[in-house]
Amino acid sequence: MSHILLVDDDTELTELLEEFLVGEGFEVTVANDGGRGLELARSVPFDALVLDVMLPVHNGFDVLRKLREDAANPGHSLPVVMLTAKGDTVDRIVGLEMGADDYLPKPCNPRELAARLRAILRRGRNESDPGSDDLVNGPLRLLPREHLCQWNGQPVNLTGAEFSVLKVLTESAGQVVSKEVLTQQALGRKLMPYDRSIDVHVSNIRKKLTEQGASRELIINIRGAGYMLTRTQG
Repeated sequence: MSHILLVDDDTELTELLEEFLVGEGFEVTVANDGGRGLELARSVPFDALVLDVMLPVHNGFDVLRKLREDAANPGHSLPVVMLTAKGDTVDRIVGLEMGADDYLPKPCNPRELAARLRAILRRGRNESDPGSDDLVNGPLRLLPREHLCQWNGQPVNLTGAEFSVLKVLTESAGQVVSKEVLTQQALGRKLMPYDRSIDVHVSNIRKKLTEQGASRELIINIRGAGYMLTRTQG
């Protein structure tokens, strides 16, 4: 049974979501402020975190930043779904740039939240499958079983969503992969209108790889078509 941490100060909503998710087979722990949520995420091995942006004590962005910047805490690589205000594109982009794996606008549909969580958890299981082969493209090496990315032997710290996007691109190195395919295969859902999740994840991947010495042209944006990981010699 997957254990989900739900952090939101809207008690009516959390009761509704908790009841639905438990009925769907999840174990749910609730925190109603960012301070308690951060404490739990750092001390309990949850499988995923559902995190509201607007929270007392620490807002959702602060909680996410503190989790992602401290590699020693158990919540550092925890998959995160952000709950953002409906229509607030800025919050969605900021959350993704800070390391969120996905987002949902509030008020969210409990069934859609359950589907997003299952996609995230299924992605993690697929990548840790013993049959998952290592992927190599010149200095770039992905080890799905260990969920590790390396450039010239040096680790590149990617979130779960970023790793999945890069994995799909690496499997199709030298070929253009559409945003629709990337969203479906890497995020486990359909591409929605005005959805910039893939663009932000690719931007984050580029930044992290270039910090290790990779060229920004390693991943090319083909306007109107998608993204392509260029073939690289070792």
